[in-house]
Amino acid sequence: MNVKEIRLTPSIDKHDIEVKAKHANNFLKAGDKVKVSVRFRGRELGHTDIGKVVLNQFKELTEEFGNVEKDSVMEGRNMTMFLSPKQD
Repeated sequence: MNVKEIRLTPSIDKHDIEVKAKHANNFLKAGDKVKVSVRFRGRELGHTDIGKVVLNQFKELTEEFGNVEKDSVMEGRNMTMFLSPKQD
């Protein structure tokens, strides 16, 4: 079991987040854990609430194949969340 990382930004577009979620779903189907991180640059750091919204959208798009192992946490300039594959 590997940990794969998906990197996002707070200003990500709807289609782009859907593509990234599709990649994450493929990783989860293969049995890998997924680390989803939102990188804040410059003034974006003052708007961490937007990062939470992005991670919640990502969580909804991947809920069919994965469970949230560790919810969103700020680590420096990154907000991270861990997903693990659903057990059958």
